[in-house]
Amino acid sequence: MAVEQQATAVRTAPASTAGSATAVAHPNIALIKYWGKRDERLILPRTDSLSMTLDIFPTTTRVRRVPGADHDDVTLGGAPAQDEAQRRIVTFLDLVRERAGSADRAVVDTENTVPTGAGLASSASGFAALAVAAAAAYGLDLDATALSRLARRGSGSASRSLFGDFVVWHAGRHTGTEEEADLSSYAEPVPTGPLDPALVVAVVNAGPKDVSSRAAMRRTVDTSPLFEPWAVSSKDDLVDMRQALGRGDLEAVGEIAERNALGMHATMLAARPAVRYMSPASLTVLDSVLQLRRDGVLAYATMDAGPNVKVLCRNADADRVAGVVRSAAQGGAIHIARPGPAARLLLGDGR
Repeated sequence: MAVEQQATAVRTAPASTAGSATAVAHPNIALIKYWGKRDERLILPRTDSLSMTLDIFPTTTRVRRVPGADHDDVTLGGAPAQDEAQRRIVTFLDLVRERAGSADRAVVDTENTVPTGAGLASSASGFAALAVAAAAAYGLDLDATALSRLARRGSGSASRSLFGDFVVWHAGRHTGTEEEADLSSYAEPVPTGPLDPALVVAVVNAGPKDVSSRAAMRRTVDTSPLFEPWAVSSKDDLVDMRQALGRGDLEAVGEIAERNALGMHATMLAARPAVRYMSPASLTVLDSVLQLRRDGVLAYATMDAGPNVKVLCRNADADRVAGVVRSAAQGGAIHIARPGPAARLLLGDGR
């Protein structure tokens, strides 16, 4: 999808008279990582990041306004949202209501096909879909940039899931007013040369993490002596990554992504106490990726805040890479993803 088409596809329109809207969004996997916030309330990151939106694991969310209701009714996968998930969604709806000048409560129904809490960007697709649906249901006419900023307030990585293919999230201004900082932090598509990549996802553990991403970020930023050097090097990684994408150099893209991810995990291991997401199965998969390269296959690993490993490779090699990784993943599920679409509103009955 061309950059212009990506930006257009995600724009909302005023709400229908029914005050209801349904949207779908896909998760993204960061190749240059987002790790650490400089503002917890506005969710402003310390560094820029860059990701690939996937064509698997979509989240579909319907938001319907209910005038006169005294509370929001939120269901996730057919079950009432609990505790922190409920709080985050209601807080996000409050932000939308404030901007729309509406007091209407809402019914929110989300079907999330991403394994939740396992480092597979479930919050990215979830809040991207919620941002698009809620903005439309409450009559906010927002362009792609404004929607990206809005989605960021629910989950930082959701700002990137507003767009398809490869996306950069700008950390924005670190000085000036709060409003200036907020306006300067958004995501946008990244032009690329011919790449034809695939991402093999090895889910070695689909269960919730012992330490949430938010808690791990705070601990890493506050206590790890390796965090600041990694943040500085990540800026250089981003420059190198954008150049590699622009010339369609998938091998360089993989090399940069792997070093950036392993560097991020090193900062967590140096936190006090350490945050360790890598499991024995993760290390076995990482070893299999090294062996693939020794055998002449372009394959590079990346990991987010969880034990699961994603392997960037040529689309033509995806089945071979998946077979090797499956053998190494000790019974874990294997999925093959390609670059995916921008978030979008669904029309009519949601199809």
